[in-house]
Amino acid sequence: MKLFDPTTKRTGPSTMPLAPRPASLQGLRLGLVDNRKVNAAAILEKVADRLAAKHGTRVSVRDVKRSPSHEIDAKAIAALKRDADLVISGVGD
Repeated sequence: MKLFDPTTKRTGPSTMPLAPRPASLQGLRLGLVDNRKVNAAAILEKVADRLAAKHGTRVSVRDVKRSPSHEIDAKAIAALKRDADLVISGVGD
């Protein structure tokens, strides 16, 4: 079990660099991560459909978290790194 104490002081870097942005979305492979919040799956699918229609993207990886507060596991991270050019993590509610 991992416990996170939000009251402690930051120990890592004060900022985190953003991931490089693709020059174009045309033809990219999407990874979708459903966090299990209400409507997350529906929102992810709608976004994926719109990106496919506008930019020719396709969903190549789908993952569902155990709960909104859990991280995805190492196997899912490896699949996203290997098989997706762009990852969208869904939030609902």
